[in-house]
Amino acid sequence: MPRMKYRQGLRGPLLLGLLCTSSLALAKATLDVKIEPANAALKANIEAYIGALGDRNEEALRRFRRSAEDQARQAAKALGYYQAEIDSRIDGGKDPSLHLLVVPGEPVRLRNVVVRIEGEASAHKGFRVPQSKALIQGAQLDQGAYEDAKKLIQNQALRYGFFDGRFTRQRLDIDPRAGFADIELVYDSGPRYSLGAVSFDGDTPFDPDLLARLVPFPANTPYDSDQVAKLSQNLQASGYFDEVRVDASPVKGGGRVIPVKVKLAAVKPRTVGLGVGFSTDVGPRARANWTRHWINPQGHRLGAETEVSPVRQNVGTWYEIPLDPPLTDTLRFSTGLQRENLVDVESRRFTIGGQWQSKLPSDWQRVVSLRWEQETFDFGDGSDDGRSSFLIPGISYGVTRSDNKLDPNRGYSLQFDVRGAKEGILSDTDFTYASAMAKGLYTLPGGHRVLGRVQAGGIATTDFDAIPPSLRFFAGGDQSVRGYDYQTLSPEDSNGKKVGGRYLLVGSAEYQFPITEKWRLAAFVDRGNAMDSLNAAMKSGAGLGVRWVSPVGPIRLDLAKALDDPGGYRIHFSMGPEL
Repeated sequence: MPRMKYRQGLRGPLLLGLLCTSSLALAKATLDVKIEPANAALKANIEAYIGALGDRNEEALRRFRRSAEDQARQAAKALGYYQAEIDSRIDGGKDPSLHLLVVPGEPVRLRNVVVRIEGEASAHKGFRVPQSKALIQGAQLDQGAYEDAKKLIQNQALRYGFFDGRFTRQRLDIDPRAGFADIELVYDSGPRYSLGAVSFDGDTPFDPDLLARLVPFPANTPYDSDQVAKLSQNLQASGYFDEVRVDASPVKGGGRVIPVKVKLAAVKPRTVGLGVGFSTDVGPRARANWTRHWINPQGHRLGAETEVSPVRQNVGTWYEIPLDPPLTDTLRFSTGLQRENLVDVESRRFTIGGQWQSKLPSDWQRVVSLRWEQETFDFGDGSDDGRSSFLIPGISYGVTRSDNKLDPNRGYSLQFDVRGAKEGILSDTDFTYASAMAKGLYTLPGGHRVLGRVQAGGIATTDFDAIPPSLRFFAGGDQSVRGYDYQTLSPEDSNGKKVGGRYLLVGSAEYQFPITEKWRLAAFVDRGNAMDSLNAAMKSGAGLGVRWVSPVGPIRLDLAKALDDPGGYRIHFSMGPEL
């Protein structure tokens, strides 16, 4: 028993001692920097030079004190303060701290500044002479700006192929007593190297002509690392290759023409994709596709795809031929079957045709198409059931410009579409169809976002009854007038069936308020309708929503109310980029 008491008597003090020792070891020392007069840039630079003090106790801080003063002095000199007076003190206790008082004094200022590019680079429009307010006569000395100017020149030389370039003069003379400094940077670029012919290596089945059309520059073009990167991007974006390695490095003794060597490995020829999704417009949906990424040395592609949802079911196949350039210009032939159930309309449509897609120099995407379609439709009462056939040529233009494809802060999107048919040329009647849509996004200071959308369309025809539902206009839903169900805004026939209209006009305004980096609240107003007369009444919807910027794009959940018709609130769920 005494032995047991002896152990119990020691356990409490021993445990307390260990806890105290642990607490002391874990105590974080702090740094307090005070500048008189206040100077935020100098304070931040000193704190960055010294860094975190870690788990130092009072004794360790005292040993570190002189080193901290030296580091603070170097940080002050880097910003031109060569006459700084630095004093320090240590506060002990449970949370020890090091206090630095810095009186910077008068800074050194630049007297003579020479920054010059010589050689071929001096005539190159893209090669910039460093321009900075910190590198002009009378500016306060900032050694970081001097080093940044050197790095900028060297980086540009590497980008544009001036591999023999060197500084013939790089001088920073400082006279602390006089308070002046002189800078002289003279860079002789030497001659510019060129990119030679591109050679491809690897076991690939592709025609050399196809590979050549993926090269964004001709042989013997002046070197530009952006062009080398573009070559790699083109090959990867083509979808033909699983591995791409581009080597465009200068070869010792190889002259000033750099051979471009590309190592390629072809992708597996076939892939199958499956996906599921949900939106309140069409409900749950499932998608499947099969793609043959190449079927011959010319890079032709073949694919099939299908989609199933409560509202829409379709299946189709396509055959694609790459043109020049193959990434943006293609010729696609397709055929498909689609069944769609609208509010009061059921349609079944067969299409076959082709389209030429090309990207214009202005970044506009142009699609020229020709398709024949036959559609059987049922408006529900049997009186307007019908079948239509049309050979429809069309052309569309679209462009999207933004600062981020997934979640932009600002930008706009424009889309224009014109189609038509001529009676007697595989068509039941004459018609001209035109539509246009514009979206815009602007972010205000503080992350507040304003979005706008306008959509308009019209059909000119002498026999509107022959126009099938797929070509008529309907409004309402997630991407139209929220507060109304999907495509429920439409003219009605004598039996009250919604049959689609000749015209469409929809506008939307939305404001988003940031909560966190990835979450936003939204308030919106939508107004529009599908109609047979431009004098018809507009319908309005308004509501609130929440936005989450997911890894695959913004996800939107809205609660909206129709303002012009009786009824409760409707929930709208959708996802995808804002533009």
